[in-house]
Parts: sequence; structure tokens; C-alpha cells
Amino acid sequence: MRALVLERKGVLAIRDIDLPDQLGPDDVRIKLHTVGICGSDVHYYLHGGAGPRIVNAPMVLGHEASGVIVEVGSNVEGLVAGDRVCMEPGVPDFKSKATKLGMYNVDPKVTFWATPPVHGCLTTTVVHPAAFTFRIPDNVSFGEAAMVEPFAVGMQAAVKARITPGDIAVVLGAGTIGMMIALAALAGGCSKVLITAVHQPKLDIAGRYTGVVPINIRNLDVVERVLEETGDWGADVVFEASGSPKAIASLVDLCCPGGTVVLVGVPTEHNSLDIAGAINKEIEIRTVFRYANVFDRALNLIASGQVDLKPLISETFAFDDAIKAFERAASGLPNDVKLQIRLAD
Repeated sequence: MRALVLERKGVLAIRDIDLPDQLGPDDVRIKLHTVGICGSDVHYYLHGGAGPRIVNAPMVLGHEASGVIVEVGSNVEGLVAGDRVCMEPGVPDFKSKATKLGMYNVDPKVTFWATPPVHGCLTTTVVHPAAFTFRIPDNVSFGEAAMVEPFAVGMQAAVKARITPGDIAVVLGAGTIGMMIALAALAGGCSKVLITAVHQPKLDIAGRYTGVVPINIRNLDVVERVLEETGDWGADVVFEASGSPKAIASLVDLCCPGGTVVLVGVPTEHNSLDIAGAINKEIEIRTVFRYANVFDRALNLIASGQVDLKPLISETFAFDDAIKAFERAASGLPNDVKLQIRLAD
């Protein structure tokens, strides 16, 4: 099966590779159409790992995907060959305690595409459980459908924040996930979302959305700006999506008394969260790891038109140019939000 394979750190190849291909009774076989490049894919490519997850053998990349069903298992109902679909890439142990509690994203036995040693979906076809496969509405393109996966992270953050209609939120970090969080927070009822970054091009993109207020922290003090926007009270919800130690250190100052901090970005350096300050304000601190039970709702919001992700698709590459696409993603151009790879016409 032809696939984009990470041979080892810094080395990609488009080649044939043997992949699991047996169709079970509860599975569907999908011909891939569009796959997005995630930050974790880039980490594996550049560094050979992401946090504790290390690539020790050649691995197919990609987990943000859409495609067309070409075959269904004998037990599958509600999906048929020819359906356009997108796929939730993390599959848990259905008998685990985490799954029974509705927290299948933290199931230790979850298998997640392109997470060592599990192969990803930048390949010709994949076999996937029907329970984690979702039909794409006619008004949603393959490119938008491949954006459901990162948007689901934003949805999980918004759900964890327990937003009350009219809340004012802050998102620290205007990368892909930061923008997804901002849009999910608005859809969840926030009246305004302030988003920060050091790169003005990304802020310009985020600022095109009604309700999003961009703040360039090279030029402005974010705490002062947030206090101005909130009458010196602070934000009701603060989402940390950068992993920056400086951003983490500012969380308590940005949040109002009794507010909520949601940690999404994974820090790679030592950081200092003001725990005493959080206690004094009775701030509730919540964390996000991927998502659970929001994938279909994320797709519904996109289909409804309430969330438009099309402006965030920076460029789509042909599969033969997939290595070039990864090289561009690794360069981190300030105008790029999401790069995608098209495997079929």
C-alpha cells in the first residue's frame, strides 16, 4: 500500500508498505481523500518523537482525515459504500473503565493514528471502526471534514470550560489549535474571545472572525489589555494553547475571581503556575487531552455554517508533493494555519 512513511527522524519517503488491512464485521474500509498535517506529525518528523511518544520504527503519518467508504463489514448499519466520511482517529478499548465513564480519550489502551507504534492514515485506504466514522453532510467539503479532528480539540476545551452565555474568554496562542478553541468558545456562547500571539499574520487571520479580538503581545501587555476589556475584572475563561512558560505564568493574572483556566498546550520547558494566586481567586483549573464524545457535534457545527473553517486551510498539496508539504509545515511560515494533502480527486 502506497503511503507517506517517516523512516526515521528527518527522513520521509513515499513508498509501498504493508499495513493491517483485514475488514472486521464492525469496520468500514475507506479510500482516503484529504489528510491534514498536525503539529504532532511535524514533531515526529523533526524530532523523532512528541513528548514521551518516540518513533522507533518506520511509521505512516497523518490522523486528520476524510474519504469515501468502499466496503462495509457485515454488522455495520447506517453507513454504506460511497458515503463521504471523516474519521475520529482514536479508538479505545470498549470494555475499559475510561470508556464506560465516557472518558475514552484517556484510556491507556487507546490506539490513535500516527502515534507510535500505530500507523497513521496518509495512505491509499484504511480500515476503521464504523462507530468512529461519520458521514459528511453534502454541504461540507472533504477539506473541511478533515478539519473536524483539530476542531474537536477546540470543542473539548470549550466543553471543559463550562462556558456560560456571555462569557469573555482569552486564548493564549493563535496557532491552529488556538484558533479552533476561539471558534469553539464563540459557538459555545462566549460574547468575545481575545486571542494572543507574536506573529501578526496569524492574528490577522483570527481577527477576520466576528467576536475575536487579536492581541499582539510584542506590542501590548496582555494583562493590561484583558483588564481593559473586562472592566478590571479579568476573563471568565482563560485557555492556554501555547505551552509557553511566560503564558502559563500569566494565567492567574488574566483570570477573574471564580473563573476557569483550561490547559491545552503542552509545555516543553519548565514553567511556573501561580498556584497560591489561583487558590486566592478560587480559580478552577481544567485540562484537555484530545477529546471525547464531541466529534459528531464538531461536524454538526461546521455543517450548520456557525463555524467556518475554510479560511484556515492555507494550501492543499497533491500526494506526490507530500514531502514538500511537510517541509513547508516544518518551516512554520507565519501565514500558514493548516496545510492539507489530497490523495484522491
